[in-house]
Amino acid sequence: MSENKNQRDCTKTKKRESRSCVSYKCSPFNTMTDVLRHRPGWVEVKNDGEWDFNWCDVAGLRENFDQCYMKEHMRINHFPNHYELSHKNLMVKNLKRYQRNLERDTCRLEASKCDFFPSTFALPSEYHLFLEEFKRNPGSIWIMKPVAKSQGKGIFLFKKLKDMDWKKDRTRSEEQKDATQEENYVVQRYIEKPYLINGRKFDLRVYVLVTSYVPLKAWLYRDGFARISNTRFSLSSIDDKYMHLTNVAIQKAAPDYDPEKGCKWQMQQLRRYLTAKNGRDVVEILFKEMDNIFVSSLLSVQKVIINDKHCFELYGYDILLDQNLKPWLIEVNASPSHTASSQEDYEMKYRLLEDTLNVVDMEGRLTGKEKRVGGFDLMWNDGPVYVENADLETFSISGYTANTHLGCMNDREKQLRQLLKPFPGQKKM
Repeated sequence: MSENKNQRDCTKTKKRESRSCVSYKCSPFNTMTDVLRHRPGWVEVKNDGEWDFNWCDVAGLRENFDQCYMKEHMRINHFPNHYELSHKNLMVKNLKRYQRNLERDTCRLEASKCDFFPSTFALPSEYHLFLEEFKRNPGSIWIMKPVAKSQGKGIFLFKKLKDMDWKKDRTRSEEQKDATQEENYVVQRYIEKPYLINGRKFDLRVYVLVTSYVPLKAWLYRDGFARISNTRFSLSSIDDKYMHLTNVAIQKAAPDYDPEKGCKWQMQQLRRYLTAKNGRDVVEILFKEMDNIFVSSLLSVQKVIINDKHCFELYGYDILLDQNLKPWLIEVNASPSHTASSQEDYEMKYRLLEDTLNVVDMEGRLTGKEKRVGGFDLMWNDGPVYVENADLETFSISGYTANTHLGCMNDREKQLRQLLKPFPGQKKM
């Protein structure tokens, strides 16, 4: 370990100098652990060891920031106040403020581009506003969500006020209920007419990597997946969580869940399906609107996120499509699950995490001017990123098109072979 430390100290002062050995620390993350252990030249350290790279969950973030002085070259996988985007109440608060600022500083047309999240209220602080909206829309369905939980925990639907109780945390034991906070929930208008696949509801999981907030630099991953409900959709029963909640953790518990079949479609398969059903032009508009969601949501928190040069963030965006193929932002996850539900899912997430490390570039193999690294396309670099476009039928600006290719072919291995130079003695990819 001392030899590795000496080698690290010799190389840390030069930002782009190649590093043949990187020490890392990682919580048990299944797929991520596999990626790190198979990465050439990376060495795992014990809890008290000095690390170059730390992949931790959000619970361990404060401990690492408060108790560790990070040297110039060190990187960690969360920004200090990531929750400004990943907590449901703060996400909506920041988006509403961003929308108001656009109305004030530009025009209503620009502000209308932020009309991609359902009507949402934080409880109990905005209860009176919710009540007014509730009375204006009798018979509407609403959904209650804990602000900081994932995997569908604590979520329920309701149509009557008597069925709504944000003080009741349905995921806690009786002994824990006295610690429940009223502010833990948001109430949100339920999308009652979602786009269906074979009569079943689904949502999308899309991955966005932010390597800097000042200036904003964000990458969009080409792969992702649709999570499909195991039960045919109907509004006749709003208590059936297997029908209305598409989280994999929920669907796997369904009585008729088939682990061989699973409940996911890869993003390329979904894009082909949507194109066959709706036509290329309609799907191009849909994916362009999703690009707007990713960029606008990041811009909405740009001024409040603590931009630490040691930090990066791999977000998992959850997007729902309605029957008109309008995309809605449901939530953003700062620690999206990397646990695989099938071999295909494992391989996709392995590539995703491996390419995350390629973009973060602890080894110093990139120039910093790349617009693509593996499956990641640079979509924003202090402004929109464009590439030359030979097909002028797609959305373009003077022969250039936005550098986003969600659901498109991902020839990542060929691209990485051309991009990444191996270290002396290291085998090519």
